[in-house]
Amino acid sequence: MTQKVFWQDPYLTQLETSITSVEGDNITVERTIFYAFSGGQESDTGMIGGQPVYEARKDGQQIVYTLQPNHALKVGDQVMMYIDWERRYKLMRLHFAAELVLELVYQQLGTITKIGAHIAGDKSRIDFAWEENIATLFPVILEKAHSLIHANHPIVSAFSDEANERRYWEIAGFAKVPCGGTHLKITGEVGEITLKRKNVGKGKERIEIYIGLSLTSPPGFLSKYWRGGEKRILKSPLHAMGRGFRGGVNA
Repeated sequence: MTQKVFWQDPYLTQLETSITSVEGDNITVERTIFYAFSGGQESDTGMIGGQPVYEARKDGQQIVYTLQPNHALKVGDQVMMYIDWERRYKLMRLHFAAELVLELVYQQLGTITKIGAHIAGDKSRIDFAWEENIATLFPVILEKAHSLIHANHPIVSAFSDEANERRYWEIAGFAKVPCGGTHLKITGEVGEITLKRKNVGKGKERIEIYIGLSLTSPPGFLSKYWRGGEKRILKSPLHAMGRGFRGGVNA
């Protein structure tokens, strides 16, 4: 089983690990910060052992990474893993924005049914089985969501059942929700959100969620990247190397 360090510290951008299996283009590693598509959240993009990752997928409690052909990695190799931090952080913020919106919709409507969700690098969306125009809820949802965001509440993320890798997030006094994604530390990181309604078929409503700049940074994470009064967001070594690639799992 792969040790999922992205749950312990979702802000890590690089990690030394070892190759535990190789089957052609597919490898597994001892421990990882590289999130694989799950629960609607797209996978990270990045590199393992200098090789671009073309796909990351779950296989039970294991994560399988697909590399380019003839990658030459072997079982036991010690390698560095890097993720695209800019993409990861955007996914984390859009993910939690969607979590807030979903919970607020449930609190307002109660009997509504979620029928789909997706978190990509540009927006998140939630689909519902609902006969009415869901945009009528937007003013109250936005008011309540921004109140939570501006209050800068701590976000707890932990196991409810470690053996079966079941996790949850919690904001005290608001909600405790099962979820195995990568979560922010504080609500202020989400930033300002905007909502857009789409009708995607009879009896179906979609909420698209967009985010602006983050209102704050997680405690201690970016403090050493202040230079001359300007906050500089940490990016992974992929940006410094100037390498372009495609990776991750398609929706």
